[in-house]
Amino acid sequence: ARCSYDTEILTAHPLRDAVAQVPAATYAAWQSELAPARRDEMAKQWGPPPGAAYVHDDAIALAGLAFGNLFVALQPPRGYGMDPNLIYHLPDLPPPHNYHALYRWLRDEWGADAVVHVGKHGTLEWLPGKGIGLSASCYPDAFLDDLPLFYPFIINDPGEGTQAKRRTHAVIVDHMTPPMTTAGVYGQLAELQQLVDEYYQVEKLDPSKLPLLQNQIWAVFKGANLDSDLNAILNRDHGAHMHEWDDTMTDEGTPVLLTEMVGPEIAHLIEDIDGYLCELAGAQIRDGLHTLGEVPEGETLIALLYQLTRIANLDIPSLPTALGAVYGLDLAALQASPGARLDLADAPRRDDLADAADAVILTTGDALAAIETLAQRLLRATLDAADDTALDAALRGLCPGGDPSALRELARPLRFVRDEVLPNLRRNTEEVDNLVRALNGRYVPAGPSGAPTRGMAHVLPTGRNFYAADPRALPSQAAWLVGQQLADELLRRHQEDEGGYPESVGISIWGTSAMRTYGDDIAEVFALLGVRPRWQPENHRLVGLDLVPLTQLGRPRIDVVCRISGFFRDAFPHLIDLIDDAVRLVAALDEPIKQNFIRKRYLAALAGHAAGGAAPAEAEQWALRRIFGPKPGSYGAGILPLIDERNWTDAADFAEAYVNWGGYAYTSTEYGGDARDDFRHALGGVLVAVKNQDNREHDIFDSDDYLQFHGGMIATIRSLTGKKPHA
Repeated sequence: ARCSYDTEILTAHPLRDAVAQVPAATYAAWQSELAPARRDEMAKQWGPPPGAAYVHDDAIALAGLAFGNLFVALQPPRGYGMDPNLIYHLPDLPPPHNYHALYRWLRDEWGADAVVHVGKHGTLEWLPGKGIGLSASCYPDAFLDDLPLFYPFIINDPGEGTQAKRRTHAVIVDHMTPPMTTAGVYGQLAELQQLVDEYYQVEKLDPSKLPLLQNQIWAVFKGANLDSDLNAILNRDHGAHMHEWDDTMTDEGTPVLLTEMVGPEIAHLIEDIDGYLCELAGAQIRDGLHTLGEVPEGETLIALLYQLTRIANLDIPSLPTALGAVYGLDLAALQASPGARLDLADAPRRDDLADAADAVILTTGDALAAIETLAQRLLRATLDAADDTALDAALRGLCPGGDPSALRELARPLRFVRDEVLPNLRRNTEEVDNLVRALNGRYVPAGPSGAPTRGMAHVLPTGRNFYAADPRALPSQAAWLVGQQLADELLRRHQEDEGGYPESVGISIWGTSAMRTYGDDIAEVFALLGVRPRWQPENHRLVGLDLVPLTQLGRPRIDVVCRISGFFRDAFPHLIDLIDDAVRLVAALDEPIKQNFIRKRYLAALAGHAAGGAAPAEAEQWALRRIFGPKPGSYGAGILPLIDERNWTDAADFAEAYVNWGGYAYTSTEYGGDARDDFRHALGGVLVAVKNQDNREHDIFDSDDYLQFHGGMIATIRSLTGKKPHA
């Protein structure tokens, strides 16, 4: 092995055999060229150069493999593993000596002409220093200097890619997301689906067998460890019916609740189970990883094309929506109740769809599956059609009896696939071509960014140096509509669960999400506060905020505590000002505190600070703090290093790190003031913790940032209050 950074298995042999070695004297000379403040920070934290980490025979060993004029290196660890206790108190930890040694060795000893960072994302662009306009006193600039940096980066993450542009002068060469498909069901879930389908058929043909099927369904639930899922299904609000879960079991091990259900109750439960299975089967998931420069083929391509057209793309209608309309079906209505029966009286062309898709359709979920099956057949036919005449013939053959106007609308997303999406996917090869162009010192074309499967297939092709949204246009008018829906849904669910409105909501806001959605999270904050964005008609840029009267709002104004990411702080300072303006505007309103929770909590905090001896101006400033983030020049939430180093025992440890890393206030007049006490106080009143997931190309298990930011907020609130917030 040519060295590694895994201290659990690292011995003297790989350190000795490392291809890259930096003598202590050489490194000391390099270190002396750093800005004095940075040099002193590193020496104070890690000792005089070369430090103690990864040093053998008075030289720093660097992990990597040499292949002629190519050196493949591992980026050194950030440093928290060397002293896990630093996680709690030092979010702006200076990087260790071996980190500096690698970049300086690449530049001055090995003689690299350029660096290519592979893997989203590294840590260089997140080292301490200024957010923009970096200088030699900032670690990224000091280490990289003028060495060109190229960065293959996934197209759906403009925020973190922009961070690399801003702080390490990176040239992005974006690449396609992993191929997507639908999850389907298998194993015991497939068995459960078959039993539910059988139940629907037996229900009318031979009702005497229903008790046997009920027991079989429960046995599969139990065998698949889905007991808690059934509990959740029963406790959902299903509109016209509700179930209360009871843990009591019969002697045979079947829940008493199930044995006591009769007639419509059983029918409702089976409907809910079927809907749950449809949700699982229809979930969008990744189908492996993307290979740089590779064009999907075969069934992988068909599945990806379906996911790219599943949602409307600008003025191009959604493929499944248009296909459903051919058979007189409203896709949104089907998705709203995927377990409901679908009778001929409600869907006269149900059997025509079943015949076209070679399927049996008893429920709305069956119809959704049939639409997907038929849509993928249409996509295969589209790839084979030589021209419009052939495509129209394929449409009539696969969808016989369809209304001509509905078929014309269905042809639009298929032509969009043929004329734009597919040619752009076939240009995936430019991901490698343009990286080579960049290494040859040639221009990499610019292009937009975003989540292609979120109705943004127009961001293709990849292989571009992507750009993000116009920050002055956030939130967009479309995002404002989404933000209102998010706020309304949050409040509706809380009312159903708790019988009232939450006084305070905590929300994690990321710069990447803001760029990807054009400001959904910000719009939700405004909607909860009861203010409305105002745009300039000529360019759709935001120019101010207007109050929504209580009579029009129809509910109280909700207090909102924002935990912003470091990148959001750097990229959207004007949005911080705007949120702060909204808070101040609402807090100053002469409204009843039962209808204005911001004012209620502001007045209470103001009185508390005044009682503590704060001057009036300070008390005012502190009482209005609602936007908190990392210390200026630092990034992250502090939770992941704790978990990586196993340096925690309970939620109180997470809370300490979360507050210490994120307890700095940002307002229109304050930039990163130490506000940890105010952050604790604000979180102590939060009843709902929110982190919106804005694309289907990853889920909360794919990224540790959900764990850090959303999980960190929940753990902190639980530690401070003893209660778990709604999340």
